[in-house]
Amino acid sequence: MPTNRRYHLAKRPDGLPDDDTFDLRETEVPEPGPGEALVRLLYLSVDPYMRDRMRAGESYAEPWDVGGPLYGGAVGEVVDSNGAGFDAGDTVVAEFPWAEYATKRGADLTPVDTGALPVSTALSVLGMPGRTAYFGVRDVIEPSGDDTMVVSGAAGAVGSVAGQLGELQGADVIGVAGSDEKVDWLTDDLGFTAGINYQEEDVADRLAELADGVDAYYDNVGGPVTDAVFPQLNVDASVGICGQIALYNDESVPTGPRKLPGLVQTRARVEGFLVGDFAPRFEQATAHLGELVAGGDLQYRETVTEGLENAPDAFRGLFAGENVGKQLVEIAAPAEE
Repeated sequence: MPTNRRYHLAKRPDGLPDDDTFDLRETEVPEPGPGEALVRLLYLSVDPYMRDRMRAGESYAEPWDVGGPLYGGAVGEVVDSNGAGFDAGDTVVAEFPWAEYATKRGADLTPVDTGALPVSTALSVLGMPGRTAYFGVRDVIEPSGDDTMVVSGAAGAVGSVAGQLGELQGADVIGVAGSDEKVDWLTDDLGFTAGINYQEEDVADRLAELADGVDAYYDNVGGPVTDAVFPQLNVDASVGICGQIALYNDESVPTGPRKLPGLVQTRARVEGFLVGDFAPRFEQATAHLGELVAGGDLQYRETVTEGLENAPDAFRGLFAGENVGKQLVEIAAPAEE
């Protein structure tokens, strides 16, 4: 049996995590205990929320211990099962350490069936990001055919799906992204009505040119982009707060201009949400998303970084906007490849 490599949190970062934040250790491949399976990990998801887990303070996600392993959603193949209810070769998804091999209780593993799509999509359009977009659009901001919908972080894993779902519900969707390449992808390939490059354009001015106010806002980033959107909310607008990536590396959250008085006038509804709140309906969302992809109505992209040793770079790249669509780390190739 080969040795196993696994990342641990070496220290709590100050700002953007540097190389000293991550400790790659070589260990023995673990043996599955009763009711557990040994899994060879294929793809690891790195996500912005993980930055909050590196802090010591309170968050919706439990912080990682210094010296302890890092965790993330991953797809893998069962190597050995000790009464876990799976056979060798089965493909499963769960939260795993950033590692090459890991054990997991069978009750915590979910079988993966992505049909004709690659198994990596269990971490992207058919996984957590896709479901987050699905419920955020359909249950939280609920855009209709007469609405103008704005999506921040629109070229990311969640934003790109959310914008397409808004378009499918008839809304005019404006995506905010960080490069001309990303804006072109949104408008030329995904069918967004328009795009704004926040690196080159004044978001507030450009948004005022494109639309007569905003009826639905899917917020993935917070910060200056959200400051630009809030004053342009229409009466009875809906806002879904999904993420605040612009603030995750700040040691203290800036107060910024106060936007709440405008909500009194517009009677806008602002709602934060977590995808886990919709867990009883995950299968429904995955099935619908799969149908949309199969029918050509929903597109997705994955940015894949090869090698576990490069996971920290892939993670940091999220905050520099280096990914288009879902950022994944390929740890090992699936057997069929």
